[in-house]
Amino acid sequence: MKTALITGASSGIGYELAKVFAKNKINLVIVARRENKLKELSKELSSTGVSIQVLPIDLSLPQSAGEVFNFCESCRIKIDYLVNNAGFGDYNLFAESEWTKQEQMINVNITALTHLTHLFLPSMQARKYGRILNVASTAAFLPGPNMSVYFATKAFVLSFSEALSSEFEGSGITVTALCPGATESEFMKVSGMRNSQLIKGKKLPGSAEVAEYGYDALMNGKVVAIHGMNNSLMVSALRFLPRSLVRKIMSLLRKRTE
Repeated sequence: MKTALITGASSGIGYELAKVFAKNKINLVIVARRENKLKELSKELSSTGVSIQVLPIDLSLPQSAGEVFNFCESCRIKIDYLVNNAGFGDYNLFAESEWTKQEQMINVNITALTHLTHLFLPSMQARKYGRILNVASTAAFLPGPNMSVYFATKAFVLSFSEALSSEFEGSGITVTALCPGATESEFMKVSGMRNSQLIKGKKLPGSAEVAEYGYDALMNGKVVAIHGMNNSLMVSALRFLPRSLVRKIMSLLRKRTE
């Protein structure tokens, strides 16, 4: 049986991805800060018959990616599917934000994702097989007033994923950037995005729907997977709009409604 490592597995899209992988009889290493949530998930998935390793770790801390890798090495676990899902946002003016939170966001959304990819790629290369799913966002295609750092981190994830996909073309290794739009998940509460004009009052797709889409995109080797027809149309339209107009539109949509 193959094994998937999923970061940010305690809630939202990561939680649902773990369920999809388990349903498809793929062993799991699930990573997140909250050990109790990971244990609850492990118990929930116990009936699937897959092996589940729980690893509580804070990916915002230096060397955390190394600790994840060393854990897998010590347990002799070969990772076939690397799912870099962990991430968070902060809805605030950059000048008024807490630097510590912005730094932690960069550490989780960029540094840990990049380091984990760098650590697990050599064994994938040796076996000439591996699939990597990096969870980006439609935010990757846009500037994000009031969430400037978050949007910028997702732009990195998209660019990084596309570049790696080209580097490993024909090697047996695929890299997929999953780009969901706003999704009903714990992320909305933590980031404060519910207060923006873009989100307030709208019915959002669920995490389970996005996870199923992301899993299929990964298994099919899709490079950029944009969830939802409206999101795909929006991204396509951006190519024809002046950046000055895009900035104005996003400034209006990102305003608080309170």
